[in-house]
Amino acid sequence: MEYVQERIATLHDLGDASPSDGPAADPVAEAAVVVPMTDREHQSPAAARVLGELEALDPAAVVVPVRASADRIGPFREWLESFSLPLEVLWCNAPALESALSAAGIDGEAGKGRDVWLALGPAAEAGEYVVVHDADARSYEADHVRRLLAPLTAEFAFSKGYYARVERGQLYGRLFRLLYEPLIRALSARHDEPVLEYCGAFRYALAGEFAMTAGLAERLRPPRTWGLEVGTLGDALEHAGFEGTAQVDLGVHEHDHRAVAGEAGLEGMSRAVGAELLRVLEEGGVAPDYETLPARYREAGRELIAQYRADAAFNGLAYDPDGERDQLARYADAIAPPGPDRRLPQWRDAPIDPEFVRERARPWLDPRVGSARDS
Repeated sequence: MEYVQERIATLHDLGDASPSDGPAADPVAEAAVVVPMTDREHQSPAAARVLGELEALDPAAVVVPVRASADRIGPFREWLESFSLPLEVLWCNAPALESALSAAGIDGEAGKGRDVWLALGPAAEAGEYVVVHDADARSYEADHVRRLLAPLTAEFAFSKGYYARVERGQLYGRLFRLLYEPLIRALSARHDEPVLEYCGAFRYALAGEFAMTAGLAERLRPPRTWGLEVGTLGDALEHAGFEGTAQVDLGVHEHDHRAVAGEAGLEGMSRAVGAELLRVLEEGGVAPDYETLPARYREAGRELIAQYRADAAFNGLAYDPDGERDQLARYADAIAPPGPDRRLPQWRDAPIDPEFVRERARPWLDPRVGSARDS
C-alpha cells in the first residue's frame, strides 16, 4: 500500500470510500466548475462524458469558456445547453469581447490560459470554491470534483489532481515525464530554493485538474496560452504555500492525445510550458545557467528514460526508448530564458469585472444582435 507523503499533503486513494461518504458537508453546492473547450471538443465523446458526469452533481455553476469560430459557436452552444447543468457559456473570441479587451489594455496572444482566466472571474463570483479541469478525459468521473474539493474543506487553499497515464499498453504523460521532470531534476542538483522543492513535490504537475478557494482564483496570473498548469503552481506557492497545498489521487486517466511534432503538437507546447516553468523558478530565486542547462537537462532525461524503461518492463508495457530520446531532443529547444512577462493580471487588480466579460462573451443574450438562433 502506497501512502508516502510529499513535502505537500498527499491524499491517496486507499480504498473504495468517496469524500462524500465522510462526515464533512459536500462542498459541491458551493463550487463553480470551469471546463475550457475549443472546436476539437465539440460533440467529442470525452467532452460528452465530462458534461454527462457533471449532471450527477449540483454545483453552483459550470462555466465553459469556448474558443470557436463564428460559424461554430451557435451549434457548439446549443450542444452544451442540451445538458442539464447550471451552465454559463463564454465565447472567448467573440468580436465584442476581443475589441473590449484591447480597449482595456489586456489584449494580446490568446489561448487556453486566457480562456480560463476569462472564466475565473465569473466562477469566483459564483462559488466559494473554483474547480478547473480539461474536457479531454475519457475516464472522467463526477467524483473527481468531490476529491479535488475535499482538501479545501480541510482548510487547504489549493488542491491539485494526480493520476496514472497508462493507456494502450504504454506510458503517456510525455510532456511531464520528458520535459518537466528532467528539468526540475537538473536544476535541483545545483539549486536548493524552496520553489524547486514545491514544484518537484507534485506527482503530475501538468495535470489540468485543480481546485482552489475563490480568493486564490482571484489571485492567479495565468499565461495567455499554454503553461496554465505550471503558472498556477507559482501563484499557489506564493499565496497558499506548502502548508496550504494538497494533491489528490484521481486514479487512472485516459486522455485524447496530441502528436509530438509541430507547433500544434507537444513540441510546440513544450516551448510555452518550458518558458512558464522557468519563469516560475526564476521568480522563486533560481538563477539557471542557460549555457549548461540544456546539456544537464538531456543527461537527467536520459537517466529518467532508463528508469521509465525498467518501470514499463516491470509492468509488461511497451516502451520505445529511441522515441523517448527523440522527444527529449525536441523538448531541449524549450530550455531558454523565458522572455517578457505577458501574464494576465489578477482578477482583483484587473481593469474589468466579471460582468464586463459576461456582457461581451454572450452576444446571443444581447437583443441588439438578434435571438439565440440568429447568433
